[in-house]
Amino acid sequence: MTNSLPPDPSSSDKTPLGFDDFIGILVAFSAIGGILWWSLSRNPETLNLDRILSGSEVNTIPLLVPSPNDESIPVPTLAPSVSSSIAPVEVPQMRSQVPVVVVPNTTVAASPTPREGTAVTFIDVPPDYWARPYIHALAASGVVNGYAGDYFRPNQTITRAEFAALLQDAFDNQSVPGITKYQDIESNFWGIPAINSATNTGFLQGYPGDVFRPTQEIPRVQVLVAIASGLKLPAAANSQSVLPSYGDANEIPNYAKDKVAAATNAGLIANYPDRNILAPNRNATRAEVAAIIYQAMVQQGKLQPIESPYVGNTK
Repeated sequence: MTNSLPPDPSSSDKTPLGFDDFIGILVAFSAIGGILWWSLSRNPETLNLDRILSGSEVNTIPLLVPSPNDESIPVPTLAPSVSSSIAPVEVPQMRSQVPVVVVPNTTVAASPTPREGTAVTFIDVPPDYWARPYIHALAASGVVNGYAGDYFRPNQTITRAEFAALLQDAFDNQSVPGITKYQDIESNFWGIPAINSATNTGFLQGYPGDVFRPTQEIPRVQVLVAIASGLKLPAAANSQSVLPSYGDANEIPNYAKDKVAAATNAGLIANYPDRNILAPNRNATRAEVAAIIYQAMVQQGKLQPIESPYVGNTK
């Protein structure tokens, strides 16, 4: 019997895989494949070989933009990336700013009263209107004003309160605010300062019973008496020799004769269309009052005379 060495393990044939081993490997690969399929089905962009091989892989960089509520909201934007190792570019944060709006002062000041040298034109006072020079001159001096739309309404009558306001502007009378003594004027009536001024300076008087009748239209004779009284015109030496120049002198009230004669001598009378017809009891128009007041301001040396066939001394 020969003693022989045991066979070399390294030279022996490898044992083939058994059936159980094969099944185990198959199950392992199946599990790995299932995991990969599940992952790709949830995010197809996770693995995109075409994109990677073409070098067009993109990197998402957050860009901060202003939001209406003054907070920065990151909005994704696509930007090409040379290498995935490059860090994202940091964009400076922007915050919305509310613009500062300067609101101009919208307080509307009252329209400036026309002053001397300012051209004034009223569309209802045509060039051939008899009192146009007086109306425009007083408007330029700030004594009279028109109505909206550049109207003067020259033929409109004037009330006693409106006449008081004209007297105040024409003769620089100080307004006298406060309580009125007249029983027929409400405490909030607009004309109280002018009425108080006109009565305090002697231009106007009330009626018996402490009434003024502010909304009553004023007759021409009262206009003449008021100006002659307020300016303290000297009485005519003989009114009986002055008044007969008027064809209707008999219509002048007795209380007013001396004052009308004084106004006549001072050249204040404005009669249209007939210079010798006074029409003392007719309600005065705005044009007539403007002409008379202008002549009174000429008499005081405040304005220059204007020649007219309807205004001035009848002699």
